[in-house]
Amino acid sequence: MAHSQERPRRAVVIGGGIGGLTAAAALHSGGWRVTVLERASSLAPVGAAISLAPNALRALDVIGVGDRIRDLAAWQGDGGLRAPSGRWLSRSDADAAAARFGGPLVLLHRATLIDTLAALLPTDAVRTGTPGALADPGDMGPSGRPARVTTPDGDLEADLVVAADGIHSAVRRALFPGHPGPVYSGFTTWRVVIPVPGARFASHETWGRGRIWGTHPLKDGRVYAYAAAMTPAGGHAPDDEKAELLRLFGDWHHPVPAVLAAARPEDVLRHDVHHLARPLPAHHRGRVALLGDAAHAMPPTLGQGGNQAVEDAIVLAHHGDDLAAYTAARLPRTTSISRQAVRIARLNMARGRAVTAVRDGVLAVASKAAPGLVLRGFDGIADWRPPQAPYAAVEAGTPGHAGRGRAVKESP
Repeated sequence: MAHSQERPRRAVVIGGGIGGLTAAAALHSGGWRVTVLERASSLAPVGAAISLAPNALRALDVIGVGDRIRDLAAWQGDGGLRAPSGRWLSRSDADAAAARFGGPLVLLHRATLIDTLAALLPTDAVRTGTPGALADPGDMGPSGRPARVTTPDGDLEADLVVAADGIHSAVRRALFPGHPGPVYSGFTTWRVVIPVPGARFASHETWGRGRIWGTHPLKDGRVYAYAAAMTPAGGHAPDDEKAELLRLFGDWHHPVPAVLAAARPEDVLRHDVHHLARPLPAHHRGRVALLGDAAHAMPPTLGQGGNQAVEDAIVLAHHGDDLAAYTAARLPRTTSISRQAVRIARLNMARGRAVTAVRDGVLAVASKAAPGLVLRGFDGIADWRPPQAPYAAVEAGTPGHAGRGRAVKESP
């Protein structure tokens, strides 16, 4: 599709979540005319908090909001893995993580991130209450046929369509009808963000037998807690989900009982976990790029789902309409991280008494012998850098140190 210097390239983003809005902001900053189609009546996210690792924060530096988000960091001092009794299996330190990966881990409410990203766009760029369906993926070849998206208000033509429509992506099904789609990961999750008066604790995740619990303080004074348990797909508590959490976790260590006491049934969100067990053959077709869960949904066990969507968005904007280069940059990385997340899920969701006893013992011994053991699991993930400024100055293969908003080459 030919375009002149006078007419900006047009992008339509299907989905107004974190990945879609990051892509829209990055494309807009690069001179694209962007329209975001969000099916829901508002951008208010369904979900609770999100953790952003240094890799995603460096991606957000590219669109100028990395430091704004870093200032919301609430994880201070010690944290780590615990057993249901409260015994520490592995300790970690925020300063050590920041030193290893060039920045902090930031935990914040999803709504805060959504609002920050939406503020980067023109006021008329986001259309809420407007579902979009792919009618034609277009063609990047000699014919240059534009992509076409159907909306209730008429069709939109685009040089680029960004499919950020989630794990059950209709666009992915249209592009790759032979792909089996998402599979159940074997466990369900619960999440809550609430004030817990008087609760003082170190940020932690606790591994039991086929169950995990995490409790983390937020900068605004609230507490983010999540839980997971091996259970058949599609299940629901016979009474309410708070009661289910009390049955599963009510006798675990402090502050779990305090969090449960402070929560109301309506505060608790429950969702089954699905992932794409088979990688897609590509993250694009025609003029359409798949992004985030639509491209590579993974279990949350590495905390990288949203982070990888942010990376996708920045890399996509870097390559523009060279979607083959986008696939080449993202498919191997996201496939590797997704497989690692599946392996971690098998470990932390193990149910056998003997297996979990060995797991906990190995973690406890290894963390004393090698205090950075857990952090090493994020090598190659959290130390990622975007391909464009302010990080592009770091040459490939050259050790670099990421400052707040810039990259500095280390001296030999």
